[in-house]
Amino acid sequence: MTQMTAMFVMFVLYGLLPAAGLYLGYRGIKKVTAPKMLEYKAMPQLGYIPEKSLPVEVKTALEQINTKGEKLRVMYGDTNNDGKIDDKDTVNETYIMIQNLMDRHVPQAVADYRRLHDLDVTEDSLADTTKIKHSNVTGKEALLDVLKTINTQFDDLLNASYHQDGQKLLATNRYLQKRFDNPTSNTEFQKPDSNASGDVISDVNTQAIESPTGENVSVKDIKL
Repeated sequence: MTQMTAMFVMFVLYGLLPAAGLYLGYRGIKKVTAPKMLEYKAMPQLGYIPEKSLPVEVKTALEQINTKGEKLRVMYGDTNNDGKIDDKDTVNETYIMIQNLMDRHVPQAVADYRRLHDLDVTEDSLADTTKIKHSNVTGKEALLDVLKTINTQFDDLLNASYHQDGQKLLATNRYLQKRFDNPTSNTEFQKPDSNASGDVISDVNTQAIESPTGENVSVKDIKL
């Protein structure tokens, strides 16, 4: 083993490997001790929120809004039913309202509450125990009222969509029943009498039709 090779091995064993071990250990401890973060995929503007910074009732309401809002976004945004929301879809007022609620109003309400929560200087939560001036609610109750209003609106939209689509199914069924239970036709087909088969053939052979040129052409003269 040359001197250079020996120096390289020593560097790896006593320099690089210990440093890598310390770095990985630091990252592992940091990951384990880091607070659990909440993420709402349908409302990315909320960002990552520490789990302990929100009460259980607020987290439950946000999860409901996240789930319902994502369903409504597809229902009212994917107007051409191609599985994605893009420029080919027709934007309507309901879809814009849903977007504004999820992208602006919910994140803003949560941010306002968290600012109130961060004002705490004691162990008691100021936002959860102290009523807002000129009102009868705390910061937590005010946030829950906002989320409840949005949740109720989303429930109404989901309910309306259910009945609207249900009516379409009923109308389709009524049409199909009318179409197939009472078939109509402009042509009546009659089975020829076997005793009169000779007469039928004779009539066909002697039948004349008018050609586009105005001349009468016999059926038997037509070559297929």
